[in-house]
Formats: sequence, structure tokens, C-alpha cells
Amino acid sequence: MGEALLKGMLQAGIYTKAEIIVTDISPERLEYIKSTYDVDTTKDNTKAATLSDVIIISVKPDNMKSLIEEISHSLDKSKVIISVVTGISINRMHLWLSKKVPVIRVMSNTPMIVMEGATAIAPGPGVKGKDLETTKKIFNSVGKTIILDEKHLDAVTGLSGSGPAYIFTIIEALTDGGVRVGLPRKAALLLASQTVLGAAKMVLDTGKHIGSLKDMVTSPGGTTIEGLYRLEEAGIRAALISAVEHATRKATELGKGD
Repeated sequence: MGEALLKGMLQAGIYTKAEIIVTDISPERLEYIKSTYDVDTTKDNTKAATLSDVIIISVKPDNMKSLIEEISHSLDKSKVIISVVTGISINRMHLWLSKKVPVIRVMSNTPMIVMEGATAIAPGPGVKGKDLETTKKIFNSVGKTIILDEKHLDAVTGLSGSGPAYIFTIIEALTDGGVRVGLPRKAALLLASQTVLGAAKMVLDTGKHIGSLKDMVTSPGGTTIEGLYRLEEAGIRAALISAVEHATRKATELGKGD
């Protein structure tokens, strides 16, 4: 996700190459970033934090505490931390920081890799309006954003954070259905994928109620209502609702420790 954000920020002109510094534990990764995007790189997290006003952290949850403690002395309330780390609350980050540094917690998803991410932004105490606007600009460069209270982020994780995997499963099943009725797999995959993409775009762009959009395709006694009947018979709605609910519970469970 870090590279997707870097690419999005540069393409949108939010920052220039000279205004960005990237850190990573892997020298090979830093060499790739440097050669691909022509931005400054370093293995020195403290140096990067000292030079930066906006610090975006995208690491594994297990590495978050040590990183925060490492850079803490380089931070103050004039800077802002934007965390895309799953399961680490703003309260826990403040405990590790041991000082008043504004923190914005973000929950995004993997489609940001193709500039179609869905991102929820939760500002912590003391976050300035300009920092929230900067965060929105950054994540709008890789998709769409919404501002929510932090208490909703576990639900966001269960819905849009895990959601791409649900949709991949649906696309795969539709593809298999196409193959079952005689379509070549490559053709079935293209048709299924584009159908999901197009349907989502209709929801976002038309402003029409999703039920109305469904009714547009559903003729009395036709093929679509027959297919919908089979989906309802198999419990597709309950299955998807249950998936979101249980993924949310798991996110809450994994985030315990505050």
C-alpha cells in the first residue's frame, strides 16, 4: 500500500519528488523505490521523521510499537502521523508516543493499488483541519474516502478492508458458472469482472437506489429473476452479511490490548 500511496501522491501533484522521503528495512526495496520514483530514500526512520511534517506509517502491526518508540523523540505537535496499520488504535499509539502528537488512523484496502481504494479516515484528538484535508487528498489520489469515528473502523475492516476477497470469490464463482454453461474461461472471467466493475460504477455514478438498479435488469418471468431466486434460495445475502459481521468481530478481537 505504501507504494500505491507514493504513486498516487506524485500523479496527483500533492507532493513533489523533492518533498518525499521513503524508509524501508530492505535495501533492495529502497533501491527499487529510488530508481522507479526518483525520491529520497533512507533506512534511518528517525531522520525521515525529523525531516517530515506528515509521517505515513505502513508497516506490519507487530513492528508498530518499536517504530513509534524509535521516532518518538523526533516528533512534536506540529507534525501528524497517518497510520494505515491494521488493529492499532489511536489510544495505543499515543501511549507509545508518550507525548501529544496528532494521529490520524486510516483503514483502506488493496484496490488502492489500481487507484480504486475505499478508505475510511478517523482523526484523533488535536488533529488540525489542514492535516485532515491533506489526508483526504492523499487517499483520494488512490480511490474514494469517507470520514468516520474511530469506533467504526473494525466494521470498515470487516466490510471494505476484507471486501475485495469477498468480491474476488464472487467473480470467481460467476466465472465458474460461465464455464459450466459452455463459455471459455478467459471470456467468462472478462465478462464477470467487467460486470462487477460496471455494476459498481452504476451504483456510484447514477445516484439511484440499488433496488431500482436491480429492477432495471429484472423482467417478469425472465432469466434474471430466475437467477436471483436461486441466489436467494442459496442464502447469498445471509452469507455476505455473516461474512462482514464475523470479520468485524475478528478485527475487534485482534485489536484488543488497549
